[in-house]
Amino acid sequence: VLLVAYLGYVGLGAGVLQALERPAEVREAQHLLQEHWELLANHTCLRGAALQQLIKGIIQAYKSGVTLQGNTTSLGRWDFSGSFFFSISAITTIGYGNLSPSTVAGRVFCILFALFGIPLNLVLLNEIGQLMLLGVQHCACRIEEVFHWQKKASLLIKTVALVTGLLLFLLLPPFLFSDKEGWSYEEGFYYSFITLSTIGFGDYVIGMNPDRTYPVWYKNVISMWILFGMAWLALVIKLCINFLE
Repeated sequence: VLLVAYLGYVGLGAGVLQALERPAEVREAQHLLQEHWELLANHTCLRGAALQQLIKGIIQAYKSGVTLQGNTTSLGRWDFSGSFFFSISAITTIGYGNLSPSTVAGRVFCILFALFGIPLNLVLLNEIGQLMLLGVQHCACRIEEVFHWQKKASLLIKTVALVTGLLLFLLLPPFLFSDKEGWSYEEGFYYSFITLSTIGFGDYVIGMNPDRTYPVWYKNVISMWILFGMAWLALVIKLCINFLE
């Protein structure tokens, strides 16, 4: 029964997403094809095969963190702050997919790094989650002692902890992303949830716009936000699991 419910839920998601996203995909494909033929028609010196090779080269360079800016290229994804953010996304299993090692040595190191880093990350998240739970329980006990409440104290503190977590990890960060990335609030909220839930589609990633200048602290602060936000969201998901079970 559980397997049937699971497959039905996934099938429902697939059907809704197909209905919502497929028309936009078709329109985008038609628009891209039209632009391609217009470019070849207006610039007869361009050859189809050469253009395709250039496009492939640009895509490959972008995956490696290199973008074209006029007659120059933009670097910076593999500086220390960018590498630190990539390391966090690797061991938290977010794996945005917009950036990956391009050298053999880098790929081998990434495997070894993740092999030991993922368990370390899980242990740390578990400890942070336990400290959060202890803090909530301690506050509930103190309120119960002061006001002589029983069930009300626990419910009140859990509600406060939930609202505080929502503010710190989901509702307020989009304002920062709007300022630093130029995203809308909805895009920032979407990025926040997709990141903290470790889904990590990679369609929105912070600090990747070559036209913007980011503060030195930006990626490091976001890395810590990811760490503590994942611990909080894991507790919320655990409550959902208990409810479903």
